[in-house]
Amino acid sequence: MTTADHLDRTVADPIGLITDLVADVEKALDTDTIQVVVTAVVGGRAKSRHLAKALAIRPAVLTDGRSPAPRAIGDLLIELRKAGASAIAAPVCAECGQQLRTLQRKGQDWYCSVCGQETAECTTCGNVRRVGFRDRKGLPRCRMCPDNDDRDPATVVHELIIGIAPGADRDAIAEALRRTAPHRPTYRQRLVWALEENPRLLTGEGYLAPHRAILKFIDLLHEAGVAGVVRPACPRCHRVVRIDKPLDGQRVCRNCIAKSRIEECVRCGARREPATRDAQGRPLCPNCLITDPANLETCIVCGESRMVNSRTDDGPICPNCRLLPILLCSICGHTAPCTLSKLTGLPRCGGCRQRQAHCTVCGRLRNIHSGTADAPICGPCTTPDAELWRPCPTCGQAERLHAPGPCPRCTLKQRLHELFADDTGSIPPKLQPLHDALASTERAATAMSWLSKGIVSTVLSDLGSGRRPLTHEALDELPEGKVVEHIRSVLVATSALPQRDEQMVRLERHVKNLVASHATTEGRKILHRYATWHLLRRLRRRSRGKEITYYQLQVARQHLRAGVYLLNWLEGQNLTLAACRQTDLERWMTSEDARLRQEAGHFVRWALSQKIARDLSFPAERWNGPSQPMDDEARWATARRLLHDGTLKPEGRLAGLLLLLYAQWPAAISRLTVDHIEETDGAVRIRLGAVPVELPALVAELALQQVEVRRSHAVLGRTDSTWLFPGGQPGRPISAWAMGERLRKLGIRLAEARSTALFQLATQLPAAVLARTLGIDITVAVKWQRAAAGDWAAYAAEISRRALPHPVHIHEPGAST
Repeated sequence: MTTADHLDRTVADPIGLITDLVADVEKALDTDTIQVVVTAVVGGRAKSRHLAKALAIRPAVLTDGRSPAPRAIGDLLIELRKAGASAIAAPVCAECGQQLRTLQRKGQDWYCSVCGQETAECTTCGNVRRVGFRDRKGLPRCRMCPDNDDRDPATVVHELIIGIAPGADRDAIAEALRRTAPHRPTYRQRLVWALEENPRLLTGEGYLAPHRAILKFIDLLHEAGVAGVVRPACPRCHRVVRIDKPLDGQRVCRNCIAKSRIEECVRCGARREPATRDAQGRPLCPNCLITDPANLETCIVCGESRMVNSRTDDGPICPNCRLLPILLCSICGHTAPCTLSKLTGLPRCGGCRQRQAHCTVCGRLRNIHSGTADAPICGPCTTPDAELWRPCPTCGQAERLHAPGPCPRCTLKQRLHELFADDTGSIPPKLQPLHDALASTERAATAMSWLSKGIVSTVLSDLGSGRRPLTHEALDELPEGKVVEHIRSVLVATSALPQRDEQMVRLERHVKNLVASHATTEGRKILHRYATWHLLRRLRRRSRGKEITYYQLQVARQHLRAGVYLLNWLEGQNLTLAACRQTDLERWMTSEDARLRQEAGHFVRWALSQKIARDLSFPAERWNGPSQPMDDEARWATARRLLHDGTLKPEGRLAGLLLLLYAQWPAAISRLTVDHIEETDGAVRIRLGAVPVELPALVAELALQQVEVRRSHAVLGRTDSTWLFPGGQPGRPISAWAMGERLRKLGIRLAEARSTALFQLATQLPAAVLARTLGIDITVAVKWQRAAAGDWAAYAAEISRRALPHPVHIHEPGAST
């Protein structure tokens, strides 16, 4: 196998490559033993790939033991020899050649304990010797010239603090000093010398600390309640957080370090601190590192290439396939795959583990840890343990902080300030509402996750700094995609941008590009007239100032593309639309290249009305009733299941019943608002058309429940949107396509179910009532009535005999009226 083949395996199978390279040299050990040693030494994926690459480039290190080489290879050689390897060489010193049992490394070379020590001229005696230690000024000294200080470090520090805070407890100071470096007395001595040289480190200038332990000492004094000691703020962002990262002679926070290392990712273009670099040394952001196919592994359960959640003896398992016991959830009571809660020891299913709710004890929106689905209790209220739920150093709220630093909400606020603040450190007034909305969102983790996706942070940073104008036109210059559309919707929902019809803008852009791509000048003129003065004009007239729907957009696109296909075929036949005759048109309709034949009829009839074409005939097809079979029994069976199955989501049940009972398309259902639900005199009505319909008891209960619990999956969480079915983008309803997919997953065949419902309703109601009740056009209602063969000659006489008007009811066959 060549070196190139080995380099390919360094990414896909680094452990196997290292094992094979060692097995080729070492015959005394079996493959399983070698693999156990290799796995124990290499550790994680990044280290194993680095070691495999080094061995693939220079496998001779296994037999000569000579550096330069990574430290991990030296550790591997030592462990293999401990396991009984005889052909594997021990690592040797780069200077004297002595075999090593432990390693000291300088750069890429290994040295023994004698050769590896630093030599310099001793500050005291002047002899060039090995450096034993450094004095209080950082100068080298040999072991014969120690920098002795017989004073008690605790006493020296106590005297310094007495000058700041008289009456400070010496025992508390001594305990804090001991905990700073419990096993390194010489390090504590250096800390004391630094404080002696600059006592102001204890009163706010800790960011100038030469040793990181000084910052820990200040935190311990602050926890002990020693007055006068001030925790230092980051000199760049001025936040009082952990600052232990050196930068330009000062100690700054982790965020400022990341900000100083910002580079543009070579894959997605996001400006972030690189998580790694590719083979050419170019930066890659954390998101591209995680989603890189090279970092995915094949799950042994589903066979998909995904991220690894756990590793077994048989291989890796992805998060979706991890094996969990089937238990009774202690919160919702459902039998499902569960994990045992670390707080209560009781089983908790995946849904309850991810669900957030308002705690019935403290009222805050948190993850559920105990209680019930109706009365949830958060973690701090379940187990108010001060060691487990530490207060956030910024806001003071009790959180389960897994690492030093602020809580997720404070981290979100800091991130937003970094993105939106301009050169003066202030947030532009136009972006202030967006900043406040994101900072106050109920789900801080969701907002942080959104900010880290794709180009979100880059776009928001450009808007905050003024590099990109805050206009729709500036966002239109970005690559099209869901990420940019979601950014736009968030800006519109917070009034940073004005509202506009995005579907219409998308259609206008599509028309412009499609017309410009046509080959001939005459064809472009015809398509421009057809699209601008017929399709777009008719669409604007029908929408009456409202936003057009996705299906209206698709129909207009199909009509325009049908005209393009016909003109392209005519051009291939050296014909024009004016010169086209009926025989040519029929030849195209019967050819294999014909696409969107029915939609092309709209284009031909428009061309005839505009005198562009002549002597052509392309009649429209008449609708003669439903073409799909009617299955009323299946319709009512599905309706019963949606009415009584409590395991289904209420929004899906309500939407399905509106389709099955009231023949509403997903496009119409998705655009319902809470104002369409009316509750008066104990009755619940829904306004689908001009006349409200009284809902049966179970359907009314679902409608009221949906009004109360509706919540979008948007980053802003709950907004003032009035949509009955909110979508993923703030301020917008669920899309008609998503609503249709939700109904299909419930086993509902959309076209068949609506046709059956409309057919049955047409046999029960006259066309005028049907149109006003369901919100459909009167001509459509008349056609369905004729298809249902309804006879309404006696309807007027029946109405005249009724004493009082009654609301329209729709009853299931066999039900009492």
